[in-house]
Amino acid sequence: MPPLTYGRYLHLDELLALQQPLSAGPEHDELLFITIHQVYELWFKQVLHELDRLRRVLEAGQVPEVFASFKRILTILKILVAQVDILETMTPVSFLSFRTRLEAASGFESWQFREIEFILGHRRAAVVTHHAQTPAAERLGRRLTEPSLYTSFLRFLVARGYPVPGEALDPDPAAPPAEDERVRALLVEIYRQDPQVREVCERMVDLDEGMQEWRYRHIKMVERTIGTKPGTGGSAGAEYLRTTLSRALFPDLWAIRAAL
Repeated sequence: MPPLTYGRYLHLDELLALQQPLSAGPEHDELLFITIHQVYELWFKQVLHELDRLRRVLEAGQVPEVFASFKRILTILKILVAQVDILETMTPVSFLSFRTRLEAASGFESWQFREIEFILGHRRAAVVTHHAQTPAAERLGRRLTEPSLYTSFLRFLVARGYPVPGEALDPDPAAPPAEDERVRALLVEIYRQDPQVREVCERMVDLDEGMQEWRYRHIKMVERTIGTKPGTGGSAGAEYLRTTLSRALFPDLWAIRAAL
């Protein structure tokens, strides 16, 4: 067997053959559009990998690893936001030059992003139904029944000696995190008396805010590119995306701000 090379290790021949524009010519900006979205999917894969680890180390009470995982995930989120700047170098006219070639293909079909949402607690069974009869259905169905990151966070609090109510530790896995006044009281106590755990709470808030920031930039990019037109694949476009903005993933961690 020949020695391992950079190209063979990264499968560069296969990787660089995956950007295949469909437009005649092809249109200059279609390569950018494909590249950006393929890179997004690679980062989504890495974020899923890191979120799974974050849940494990939270439940194991491994504080240094918890902070390391948060740092990596939050740094990747900044990259995801920055990539919107690159997409915005594409004008509405240049996007329209190949948009019809996309037919029903849409970013709404990104099952990896839906997995990320499910891990973070934004869960809708209808999403699994939408992906029925696809290879993603099994993965999404499994994610829908797994403990969310917030549940792992509450288990971390239990391991640190905080009496989290049993109902909060065993929620409906298909539902978003429920608000709980008893959990809020514990969080207020943590913020006032436990600096280390408070910092873990703040990283949870950073993650929530980072997702909101990415959604906001995504909305503005869509508005800048297609305005109020329907989204690719027949979605409501920016109008739908605005409904997802400012929806807290971890509502109790935001609600306590008024009590501190």
